Amino acid sequence: MANGPALSTAKGGEIYLGSEIDNSLSLLDVLYANQFERVSLGAKLSEQTEENFYRGAPPEWLNFHISEQAESDGLGTPFIKRDGYDTLVQQIRQRRKLPGISTVKLFHQSGCGGTTLAMQVLWDLRKTFRCAVLTGSTLDITNVAKEVVHLFTAGSRGHQNTVLLLLNDEQILKKLQDSIMKTIAEQNIVVYMPVAILLSCVRKDEVQQSDHVALQRELSDKERQQFNEKEKELSRRYSDKCAQFYGFNIMKTDFSPAYIKQECTLFSKVQRTNRPKKTQLAAFLSLLNAYVPGSYLLESQCLDFLKHDDHGDLSLEDRMQPFSHLIITFQQDKPSERRVRMAHSMIAKQCTELMAEAGVNRSDTARNLLTCLCRDEVPTCLRGFVKDMLTKREMKKEENPHSVTEIKDEQERFSRLILDIQKRESDVESASVLKVASEKMDENPFFPQALARVYYIELKDYNKAEMWAKEAKKRDPQSSFVADTLGQVHKNHLNYLKSKELHAKPREILQLATKAIEAFKHEEQLAENERESDMKGDGTTKVSHVFNSRGQFGYVQVCNLLFDLLVHQNETWRNVLTKNVSMNSVLKSLGDNKLYRFNDLINSLRDEVERKCAFFDKYLTYSKPDMTKDDASYIARDTSDCYRKYVGDSPPNHVTEECAPYIQKLKQSLAETSVGILSYLDREYTEAELKEITTWWKEIYSSKDSLTALANYILAHIMLLNKGVDLPLKHNSLTALRHKMPLNPKEAPELHMLALLLYWPTNSEDKCVFNLTELVQHMRCSYEHSYKKYFRSRYLRPLFFIGKGQGLNRIVHRKVLEGWANKEAIKDKSNWSDEKIFQDPVIQEHLLRVEGVVRNYSLYATVGGTQIEVDANLRNSLWKPRQVSFYLGFTIRGPVAFSIQTKTTEKVEISEMDVSKPGEIKPKLSACPDTTKGSSGMLMPSGNDGSAMKQDST
Repeated sequence: MANGPALSTAKGGEIYLGSEIDNSLSLLDVLYANQFERVSLGAKLSEQTEENFYRGAPPEWLNFHISEQAESDGLGTPFIKRDGYDTLVQQIRQRRKLPGISTVKLFHQSGCGGTTLAMQVLWDLRKTFRCAVLTGSTLDITNVAKEVVHLFTAGSRGHQNTVLLLLNDEQILKKLQDSIMKTIAEQNIVVYMPVAILLSCVRKDEVQQSDHVALQRELSDKERQQFNEKEKELSRRYSDKCAQFYGFNIMKTDFSPAYIKQECTLFSKVQRTNRPKKTQLAAFLSLLNAYVPGSYLLESQCLDFLKHDDHGDLSLEDRMQPFSHLIITFQQDKPSERRVRMAHSMIAKQCTELMAEAGVNRSDTARNLLTCLCRDEVPTCLRGFVKDMLTKREMKKEENPHSVTEIKDEQERFSRLILDIQKRESDVESASVLKVASEKMDENPFFPQALARVYYIELKDYNKAEMWAKEAKKRDPQSSFVADTLGQVHKNHLNYLKSKELHAKPREILQLATKAIEAFKHEEQLAENERESDMKGDGTTKVSHVFNSRGQFGYVQVCNLLFDLLVHQNETWRNVLTKNVSMNSVLKSLGDNKLYRFNDLINSLRDEVERKCAFFDKYLTYSKPDMTKDDASYIARDTSDCYRKYVGDSPPNHVTEECAPYIQKLKQSLAETSVGILSYLDREYTEAELKEITTWWKEIYSSKDSLTALANYILAHIMLLNKGVDLPLKHNSLTALRHKMPLNPKEAPELHMLALLLYWPTNSEDKCVFNLTELVQHMRCSYEHSYKKYFRSRYLRPLFFIGKGQGLNRIVHRKVLEGWANKEAIKDKSNWSDEKIFQDPVIQEHLLRVEGVVRNYSLYATVGGTQIEVDANLRNSLWKPRQVSFYLGFTIRGPVAFSIQTKTTEKVEISEMDVSKPGEIKPKLSACPDTTKGSSGMLMPSGNDGSAMKQDST
């Protein structure tokens, strides 16, 4: 790189940037278009780099350069391409045709060359894309996004080029995409091509067949042929050294267990006692590499551990004989210290297994590692590896026994090492390992948390479980997720009593329930106030990416257990728990006067259950984990069961309100709230039930002038119409609602949504009855006040769509839309990430397409001569300024565009789109404006929110 590092341009050229990129990008390892060109490499360096790689060291960019040069000089065969190579390159090139940001995924089993394949693709595409690897922390996504955008724009506006970014954290993809788009919008960068393609390299033990590239420990005939040719070349160049090229040989033998076992035989002879330091160190490396792929020890750590043995000035390799041939020492980059690990993860697993057979169990090695290497100051990297080894729970596919087609991802109960210790040794040994970890790393909350889980799940020792759960809380008192464990201890204790039908006195049951409820309520309080500790403040409040709802659900589960346990002993408890009789009046029949000390708790249960169930009604009806996944079915089931026990089936005797009979009937039907009505069709009520519910709301509205009752009556009528039943609407109800317009922003989001649905103009109307921009802003403000902190990263479900009908008939519920869809053509109607459902001709026939315009990375619906900003279901549709049309849906946050399509009949000039100049940020109305009104009656903006684009869950 005689002229300095160069980046590729979109037209195939190169631009030289001096040290600009190196100095400004700390989180990305940039692969330059001219990497190693015109750089003289010594023969010794090239040979050592290649030897390390074939022995098992991680690939370096230099490995690909060396191979490329040898091939061009006629001295070597090509770098071996696994079968997934062509597919991966093809998918990346196809993504080049898509706007904005897209993702390509490579799933691979540990040790099968997945990381090498991903880096090989980047190397070969370095002159087409701006390639980089995410090497820094993934905790601060905002800074990662800024660096990606900087790499995209480097070399001035005329030299943009798509970034191909390799990363290994699948969980951050959506967040990173949103953050990159937000950064582009904030900087008002006009984009002429895709900004980034994210190549997600995901290591998985079980690789499922999918649309993504999957690499397994198995070679095809074509691959075997390539390995045979490469073997001849390596034998010619390296002679006897090839015997120790384990990274290469394991793949060449098609990952043969027999070959690996043969090479690791010496580990079967280790002694359980009086083992030399080098044997212990080999055991540590094997255990780490077997359970934490990519882990290592620092060479200085290893030498320090061995220093008590009299080795003089011998190198680590000499000191570790006869194990040295199975261990590789390498340097990842110049500033970093040399690292040590086993030559291959399969060798590490085999060595661990052979030692266990020889009497050196996994638990022995783990305890010894913690005792010897986790004293004093433990290197940060080792802390992370040990934490993963002992606490990281892998995902597994879990089939629903009640549904043949439903397969969901579930977390394993414990880490793979702890599970293996439990399976091959005992639960007591697994607890012992976690106890040593908890004592050695006495600030880490995750070891005592995992230990508490072993005690309550496996050993049923609830006293020790409680003690360690409290210790975990003490170490991280602000984490709701750590606090959850204490509640789970007491809840599981109650469940144990129920499952074993153990006789426990009501006083004992209530004592346990009290402790569980207090723990879950404290967890809920922490979740409400939780802030993301890993993010640095910049003057604005930043909340955790995910809201922890386990506290609320734990409360519901405890109430279910409490009800079942007490009522099973004495039916009188049913009336006490539902507040139909007072505790004091039945103490004699309950047989224990001391139960009165639980009176406050019991009096609070019914109302608290009602609040918790209302929360989950909204949580499950309005949102889901992401576009493609639904919440576990047991959440809705357990919540519904609890509600019916405490509220729905038991009307309190003391209520004398005129509408009480109707309200109680609605509660029995789970329809006493707006969200209950909106989930009508999801709960599959019969036509008769829907008519009754609508009639009850009509009676309530008739007896008291309540905006909520009025809105619920109209919503009930809309749901009835969606069921195909046209019940006459009370004649003045729509007029009464119009008189209450515009609604105050503090009103519930459901009321604002109803107003938008009713007053969104049809195609035949040439102007808006109300100011839609104001209505949308009011709804978003109401949403942010009511639900934003709970839904955060969750996907907001579309509730209604605007159809082609007139009046209330044009309001189409999502469930009706899904019912119209062709079941053969669209198998997964709940997957809103591909919007295939809108390709169905039947749906296209019923829904109304709304016209709009994309500008400044935002979308505006053109309605009655007015432009109203709406969200886009697929944000990648917002990169190109143009005239568009789309179907309009409504979430609990506001209007959302689906199936956005470019209008080909009209061409929009950039000047018309009001695109800002680079570096200029145009002010926008806040999503939640000040409620102060200007003289025109319009809401006045409270100020610029600093963003040219709204970032939201949809």
